Amino acid sequence: MKKFAQIRDQAEKRKGGAEQLARLLPTPVPLKTLAKISDDRYLAQLTRCVFNAGFHWRVISTKWPDFEKAFHQFDIGQLLTKSPDEWEEYVQDARIVRNWQKIQTVFHNASMIDALSEEHGSFGKFFAQWPIEDQVGLMAYLKKEGSRLGGQTSQYFIRFIGKDGFVTSGDVVTALIANGIDINDKPTSQRDQKKIQDAFNEWHQQSGLPMTHISRILSFTVGDNVPIEILEGYQGSQSILDVQKTK
Repeated sequence: MKKFAQIRDQAEKRKGGAEQLARLLPTPVPLKTLAKISDDRYLAQLTRCVFNAGFHWRVISTKWPDFEKAFHQFDIGQLLTKSPDEWEEYVQDARIVRNWQKIQTVFHNASMIDALSEEHGSFGKFFAQWPIEDQVGLMAYLKKEGSRLGGQTSQYFIRFIGKDGFVTSGDVVTALIANGIDINDKPTSQRDQKKIQDAFNEWHQQSGLPMTHISRILSFTVGDNVPIEILEGYQGSQSILDVQKTK
């Protein structure tokens, strides 16, 4: 397992120096801010990540304002009081992607958020306090208690809502293996997930960098060296925090 300083040096060389690399490293949202984000915004981000899976993200981005309208800005009170017939009407609603399995996740994930909000005061308070050193535990919880939140869906939710965390994209997995982490090229097992978490925790302690930065830097050491201008244009485009509502 390489020291993270070596990995960072490699990324800096590929991106044209430390300053250029820094432009591509978004700052995670502070925990106090995460705790104040309203439940509807969390449900919106979960829903966007669920619908992104299996679809071209640009399709969902284009239709997203209509998703907000169709689902009442993801007001959990309104959604949980809808009748089964009202939910089935979404299959005919051209404002959204009419995938019944994914439409159902809005209700199920709203129910999860509502239950956690009742227990903790808000979903944001529950979410913010979960330690970054146990992201795999948070992912397992969301997969078990939520709907269609397995695989990378929960990882992208964590990333796009702004909590510090890693994403095991193809490039990140390739970089992990190249830097001495003994995992499968499709690291879905509990063994592999633990090894990934342990590696990120070790590099976090070595460098003092956020997990988000470590994940991004790893991705920049392998694969196509995409120009900075393209990466900057894409960065953060899947976050709903530009329309967040805080309490």
